[in-house]
Amino acid sequence: VLVIDSTTGGFEAGISKDGQTREHALLAYTLGVKQMIVACNKMDDKTVKYSQARYEEIKKEVSAYLKKVGYNPDKVNFIPISGWVGDNMIEKSDNMAWYKGPCLIEALDGLDAPKRPSDKPLRLPLQD
Repeated sequence: VLVIDSTTGGFEAGISKDGQTREHALLAYTLGVKQMIVACNKMDDKTVKYSQARYEEIKKEVSAYLKKVGYNPDKVNFIPISGWVGDNMIEKSDNMAWYKGPCLIEALDGLDAPKRPSDKPLRLPLQD
């Protein structure tokens, strides 16, 4: 799960050239994470106010970057959430009635368990 700060300024800092959002997405792909869920957090913030336009803006920009990294954005769930209030975490939120996708727990339950090559020697990716 790639958790993104949706606040004004927070998202822009994370997606900037040296931002942590970019770094974490690249690191996940480098480590072999094949499935991704993007949680757009802090949708309750006063700069966001559960805005569908802000969600769409974040989804568009992050999708473009995930595609560059190697992910297929069409297979990535983007979920607007509020960890503080609990919106779209375990059940759908009335504050974001415009969002028609799964809540976070449903998206997690929908992931396929990765097949582990337990019959082979341990391999660790290294990054310098």
